[in-house]
Amino acid sequence: MNTAVGFRQFSLPSLKLVDTQIDPERGVYWAYMQEHARPCFTPALLSDLTRYVDSIQDGGGLFSDQEGRPCRVNYAVIASHVAGVFSLGGDLDLFKQAIVRRERTALVHYGRQCVDTLYRWWQNCSLPLTTISLVQGDALGGGFECALSSSFIVAEESARMGFPEVLFNLFPGMGAYSFMVRKVGRRLTEEIINSGATYTARQMLDMGVVDIVAADGMGEAAVSTFITTHSRSSNGRRGIEAVAREIQPLKHEELVRVVDIWADAALRLGDRDMKLMDRLLRAQSRRHGLPDAAPKELANVVRLTPSVASNRAAAD
Repeated sequence: MNTAVGFRQFSLPSLKLVDTQIDPERGVYWAYMQEHARPCFTPALLSDLTRYVDSIQDGGGLFSDQEGRPCRVNYAVIASHVAGVFSLGGDLDLFKQAIVRRERTALVHYGRQCVDTLYRWWQNCSLPLTTISLVQGDALGGGFECALSSSFIVAEESARMGFPEVLFNLFPGMGAYSFMVRKVGRRLTEEIINSGATYTARQMLDMGVVDIVAADGMGEAAVSTFITTHSRSSNGRRGIEAVAREIQPLKHEELVRVVDIWADAALRLGDRDMKLMDRLLRAQSRRHGLPDAAPKELANVVRLTPSVASNRAAAD
């Protein structure tokens, strides 16, 4: 393969919390999150994911394989090596400490770290490649936001997705609204976010959020099949993806402003809200998602239903 003028050739980065693998024949670059102790977006995991995206963008999508041969990235896939969990979302412990200490700067810094990386991912790293999320297990809060920032979402049958933030009187502030409204419109976006519910992969497929549902254990095979189909007409398909972003553009400044709104809202949380956040933090620390590991009163709120009214009634 010839190296394009102006491209810098990079080797795969060595990361602690992200396992990177590449298929040089088809140009598929995998990133498996492996934050086992607390499978959420800790600052350390965020740093590794940022370096992963950097490696794509800074290298112009061109890499060296283990034998030093150049290969171009055509597909970048984010997944997880934590059984049953894609990601449980934002670092609730960090949020809690920052709120208690009234450290708005810490909240904003964390949020901007997230959106800076997710925005580049949503933009396909400004390169002719396609981003994919493979959701195996729970993708909650920020984990769901991460999945939504990809061009395509492949989910296994047992995967569950949702935004539990409303349960402790907050909202997802790192791109959830911006990414989802461009896929399914305002009404459904607000219904999903306001419900606080977790949804099955099939429900997300029916609503147009998820693109492909695979049998459990077959997610990687489904990604491979999708890539085979996509690559047959990748030029046209990527053209359509570019048109979609042109028709419904997303500016980085929008995500930054939402982070500011989120940080201000977080600092307005009351004692009851903080207690509910703390309970979700303990559930997050046990490496489980909602509702199974949540307290009974929260489990009663988080329903596998798209009904906003019923969930608000349960919360009250």
